[in-house]
Amino acid sequence: MAIVTTVKKSCTVNPLKMSQPIGGALAFMGLRNAMPMLHGSQGCTSFGLVLFVRHFKEAIPLQTTAMSEVATVLGGYENVEQGILNIHKRTKPDIIGICSTGVTEIKGDDVDGFIKLFRQKHAAFADYPLVYVSTPDFAGAFQDGWARTVQKMVETLVPPQIVAREPLRIAVLPGCHITPGDIEELREIFEDFGLAPWFLPDLSGSLDGHIPDDFTPTTLGGIGVEEIAQLGRAEWVVGIGAQMRDAVATLAGRTGAQSRLFERLCGLKPNDELFSFLSGISGRPVPAKYRRQRSQLVDAMLDGHFHTGGRRLALGAEPDLLYDIGSVLQEMGTEIVAAVTTTAAPVLEKFPADEVLIGDLEDLERRAKERRADLLITHAHGRQMAERLELPFFRIGLPIFDRLGAGHLITVGYKGTRNLIFNIANLIIAHNEAHHEPTPQTWRAAVAQEVV
Repeated sequence: MAIVTTVKKSCTVNPLKMSQPIGGALAFMGLRNAMPMLHGSQGCTSFGLVLFVRHFKEAIPLQTTAMSEVATVLGGYENVEQGILNIHKRTKPDIIGICSTGVTEIKGDDVDGFIKLFRQKHAAFADYPLVYVSTPDFAGAFQDGWARTVQKMVETLVPPQIVAREPLRIAVLPGCHITPGDIEELREIFEDFGLAPWFLPDLSGSLDGHIPDDFTPTTLGGIGVEEIAQLGRAEWVVGIGAQMRDAVATLAGRTGAQSRLFERLCGLKPNDELFSFLSGISGRPVPAKYRRQRSQLVDAMLDGHFHTGGRRLALGAEPDLLYDIGSVLQEMGTEIVAAVTTTAAPVLEKFPADEVLIGDLEDLERRAKERRADLLITHAHGRQMAERLELPFFRIGLPIFDRLGAGHLITVGYKGTRNLIFNIANLIIAHNEAHHEPTPQTWRAAVAQEVV
């Protein structure tokens, strides 16, 4: 059981955290033909836009209500109204998702009231899908914005009624730490059991790095509004990540479906639980290819633990990603000597370390140095820290702007866990070779020589 503490200092020095509105905007990008819009200044949107472009290496649809100083003081209804009208006229999205920002939250804009007034003034928009989420960037963090947005999607777009069920249909609510590559892997797993999954949101259709036949100013793919409205047909609601607990409960409560939450899907035991669950609800045995993948993972754990065992890890990530990656590496013999996250979350109490700090990368660097960490894992903003401390550095999370393929990184399933272990072990081997540090083989040879 970890003790969770919040670092008290005057300012963030080297940020680890990203804000709620950015998390909410990314969730809207998992809807088909959608346009996310941040209700705030142009600068708030510009920073988020640059972050996503650098991470995914793709064109990102993201608009703003462009609040000025005067509009902020007097109220933002006109900006919201003109923003919706202009977006609809120019891009014709199926849905517009609106996230608040710090400046409009401080002012206290009643955006839900704005939307009601807008529908009254513009009859053509009476039934047009508009989803507003309160995501103040001075509270919470990236995964909070994602989770609140998915829950608001459910509350706004899924009718509160029980309809005819499709026994093999499941609704899957992935957390923000689940990459487009992870979703593709999970879809294949579910379909191999004869199941028909709907993912909400579905980044694998919109941010998986494909080139469309024609240019579109909105999102390229994802789950459609009409499909979201049909989620009540699902027999099961499956959540991935503790952050999705409330959204799963909301969807199951509105539709009467059964529900199951998986707090992590990286590691041997969590995937044994997943595959056992899928076999149970589908009535099918686990396919032979996944039995073989499990065997490969066990062998990878055996091979990899020579390089990860005894390592002293410094880890910085959003709470669910921190818990997921930290747990599997602790099971591989790694000692977590420094752990820093972005926001409070109940799952942190289960984290396999003595302490988790809610802080920034400066806090992570200080503890990594004091406690002699010899492996660093965080997003790309940790690269200077890794250079200063001369540590092997594995990039995970968002943003990763100095490497390609971030959206295709897979850590779920037996295969994803196996590949993660290989990647980290190979990183350690390469670092040892570059710095002429002893490998496990030379350690054993030296011990044998001393015995002789």
